[in-house]
Amino acid sequence: MMPKIKNCTTEGNFILLGFTNNHQLKIILFLLLFCTYLLTIMGNMVIIIITLVDPHLDTPMYFFLRHFAFLEIGFTNTIIPKTLANMALGQKTISLPGCFTQAFLYFVLATTEFFLLAVMSFDRYVAICNPLRYSTIMNGQICSLLVLCSWVWGLLLIVGPAVALFQMPFCGPNIINHFFCDSGPLIKLASADTSLLELIDFPIATFSVLGTLAVNVVSYINIVTTIMRIPSATGRKKAFSTCAFHIIVVSITYGSCIFLYIKPLGTSHLDFRKPVAVLNTIVSPLLNPFIYCLRNKQVHDALRTLFRKPSVKP
Repeated sequence: MMPKIKNCTTEGNFILLGFTNNHQLKIILFLLLFCTYLLTIMGNMVIIIITLVDPHLDTPMYFFLRHFAFLEIGFTNTIIPKTLANMALGQKTISLPGCFTQAFLYFVLATTEFFLLAVMSFDRYVAICNPLRYSTIMNGQICSLLVLCSWVWGLLLIVGPAVALFQMPFCGPNIINHFFCDSGPLIKLASADTSLLELIDFPIATFSVLGTLAVNVVSYINIVTTIMRIPSATGRKKAFSTCAFHIIVVSITYGSCIFLYIKPLGTSHLDFRKPVAVLNTIVSPLLNPFIYCLRNKQVHDALRTLFRKPSVKP
């Protein structure tokens, strides 16, 4: 067990360099980021509301989507508001507790999302490949247990390395070349030997990312194989269209995380972390509600029902 060492960062905070120092470009980026943030929050809030109020969406798929939307809102709020505040106020600082909290929540929520994505792909596998047993396998108790396990695994895998990192001394430079407190830049600033922490982080990242990715891949291979047996060309086209959009989101999420975290820290170039992290922290949460839910006919019907004005009889 690592001994507790008092943090000795002299200024009591870190400096986040953000995206750019160009004032005009910063304004454009702020507006884009702010609009993206609003769309992400509103899109995921719509999913949560309609899956709660519409009885037609009381199914395992929408149960998982509701929890996924909740995770996306938490994930986005962990990163984007602080980034927007720094850009608007012309600041670059983040306190030590704020930085550590941001990093911890970022990785807990992201890891939980990976496990929930695996659960969602398994749900679609059962629904398409074993439709007659679907209601028996994916009953309410099993669905709740799978969501709970996703949260528990997300927390258990991250809490140990996070505590070890936060107990390290930060006595030297406090400049983070990023727009949020990512683990890679933080580890590089630690004034201690981080080789053991890096050794622990690598298998954890590999298990959480590649392990859940394997579940997604196997599930979608079986789904595609089953779809190929559909006699109707229209049915095959519709099913492939839905799967293709799902695979795009999964590819963006997993591809960016594999680039960022599934490699020894010493081989990673921090200059590429920001543009790749944008895909993971900004683009993917924005796409998810539109890809997974808002393109769905059942969701369109639920939205029309939700916002339909009641007719007034004379």
